[in-house]
Amino acid sequence: MIFSVKTSGMAGKNSSPLSAIPSVDRLLNEQSAKALVSDYGRIAVTKAVREILQTYRENYSTAPQKIPAVQNLVSEVKRYLAESFSPSLKPLFNLTGTVLHTNLGRAPLPREAIEAVISVSGGASNLEFDLASGKRGDRDKHLEAQLAELTGAEAATVVNNNAAAVMLTLNSLALRKEVAVSRGELVEIGGSFRIPDIMSRAGAKLLEVGTTNRTHLKDFEEAIGPRTAMIMKVHTSNFAIEGFTAAVDEKKLAQLCRENRISFTVDLGSGTLVNLEEFGLPHEPTPAETIAAGADLVTFSGDKLLGGPQAGIIVGKQDLIKKIRRNPMKRALRLDKMTIAALSAVMDLYRQPEKLISSIPGLRALSRKPEEINQTCKKIIKPISDWVGNSSSVQIIECESQVGSGSMPTRRLKSAAISITPNFGKRGAGSALSEIARKFRALPRPVIGHIENGSFLLDIRCLEDIEAFVSQLREQP
Repeated sequence: MIFSVKTSGMAGKNSSPLSAIPSVDRLLNEQSAKALVSDYGRIAVTKAVREILQTYRENYSTAPQKIPAVQNLVSEVKRYLAESFSPSLKPLFNLTGTVLHTNLGRAPLPREAIEAVISVSGGASNLEFDLASGKRGDRDKHLEAQLAELTGAEAATVVNNNAAAVMLTLNSLALRKEVAVSRGELVEIGGSFRIPDIMSRAGAKLLEVGTTNRTHLKDFEEAIGPRTAMIMKVHTSNFAIEGFTAAVDEKKLAQLCRENRISFTVDLGSGTLVNLEEFGLPHEPTPAETIAAGADLVTFSGDKLLGGPQAGIIVGKQDLIKKIRRNPMKRALRLDKMTIAALSAVMDLYRQPEKLISSIPGLRALSRKPEEINQTCKKIIKPISDWVGNSSSVQIIECESQVGSGSMPTRRLKSAAISITPNFGKRGAGSALSEIARKFRALPRPVIGHIENGSFLLDIRCLEDIEAFVSQLREQP
């Protein structure tokens, strides 16, 4: 006898809810998923689909949940891909009040430098090719003549940052020899870069001279011995010692080095090619002044007060620059074609000083008048108030900006800011301020301010593109 059993109802009751999770092919065949394949490619979309589906399988075993509809799953895949392909490095608005902010990329490049980068980055260029002779060339030649003209130096070479410039100089000219430095100049800058550590890594022996606050010429005279290769002066750009102090004049140090046949190197750190007093800023020593005072070599940065790309610039006597170029480490520290193009364009702007303020964003921001900044605040305060809502008070206040990147540490620049203060007492204010800061960071072009005295402040000194700033507030709820 044959028995038949009806099982369809039983299968429906006992089937696992995981069976509701569609297959990878099922999702990929959705019309909306096919559009994603067109944008991102089949391999990337397939990987994203598998990741999303696997997450639901793993989560269900610990926390059973309803599986979303197919279209909702495709939407999740779309969000996953958008986040995955969103660049980690992105432009933002620096409204922190620190103009040359190390964490935010320091100096913004002028338009001319950006155009120069574009012109050489899309194809071949004569990076190391001499067009006149048809033979191999030297990438330093694209910058050397400009730097020599602007600094008065005989020769120049460039590496990827000023720390590298200092290290390469020491390793090339003082390997296994002594370098005399005043104790008051043994600085530490951002990222735990310390002069003694760099000197050690470069293979040179530090010879500490004088005391923290007072160093005299006789201290150097007594310190110099048969194994001394260099006197190095480090510009203390990120701090100031005041009171009972003494330092040795560069001309006297240069003369002492000549008498003892050793080299005299000056690390200017931040570095600027012009007299900043012309822009209402404190005087900073320039490479030209330092070379004229007798320095054999000068090192300085390209992306701070100079307003160019990240680079470490070494200028000075031709025979010493040749020794530095012959160092095998030079190849490891050299610049790429895009940085060379950008720096060359910036150097050309310095050869036309009447164009500096209009062309170089960093100098323009540093020299901006408080009245102009206040006018910008008035243009944007209402859009900010509307976006923040009634939970906070928004007003314009006076504030002070700073230069940043270890430049002019005691100098403050009068500025104006938008102040956003939560409308309740101190209890819970901290979390409210953190949420305000987070919302600004989450904008399509993130806005970075800072929290101070119970308010979230947006220092407007560096804001130039008002329309781009305001438009995203209108678009984001």
